[in-house]
Amino acid sequence: MASAAKSPGRPSAHRAAIGRSVAARLEGDPRITRVPIEQAEVYYCLDFLTDEECAVLIEVIDAGRRPSTLLSQSAEPGFRTSESCDMDRYSPIIRPIDERVADLLGLEPAHGETMQGQRYAPSQQFRAHHDYFHESEPYWAAMQGQGGQRTWTAMAYLNEVEEGGATWFPLAGIRIPPRKRMLLIWNNMAADGAPNDATLHEGMAVVTGTKYIFTKWFRENRWLKTAD
Repeated sequence: MASAAKSPGRPSAHRAAIGRSVAARLEGDPRITRVPIEQAEVYYCLDFLTDEECAVLIEVIDAGRRPSTLLSQSAEPGFRTSESCDMDRYSPIIRPIDERVADLLGLEPAHGETMQGQRYAPSQQFRAHHDYFHESEPYWAAMQGQGGQRTWTAMAYLNEVEEGGATWFPLAGIRIPPRKRMLLIWNNMAADGAPNDATLHEGMAVVTGTKYIFTKWFRENRWLKTAD
């Protein structure tokens, strides 16, 4: 993940088709609401998780958390100060949720990266960034061999936060406060399959309390190297 100033990439008919397919599935699901903006395709699903699932996922994050990292190391100090936890996709706790996210979007589970849990204590944040890969970056060659570009992101809020911790899309003009059990979904690509700059987003600093979320990114091609 890199800063907004760098060249993002070219259009892709393949990614455009993925975008149309997922959008049609989401818009046909009565549980899903589209955020009324034109700059990006952003959706949410209230009560995607149960309270019990949220509690278990928080336990998993607390047990496995480590300082969060960046794919590109060019960002300024303090750019990402949260803690993260890579979840075992084959765990009997994680797998049903992981596959439920993929099914909601109509995407193959094998195209999904490992779910990552994140914990934000007071003052911790993730400054404005894109989830898609910048194709001009040195890491892009490796990403092409690992499923290619990220297409869709799904992020779930696992608890209520006393103050702060909103997800802010500054170019799209929306700010979404944490809401327990809600799944937030967005297409990182534009209609032509090129990376959409308007998906720039920030995990704003928590003021009071602690924020727990999980994030799942989907690739344009298969991410898993072996069969499930």
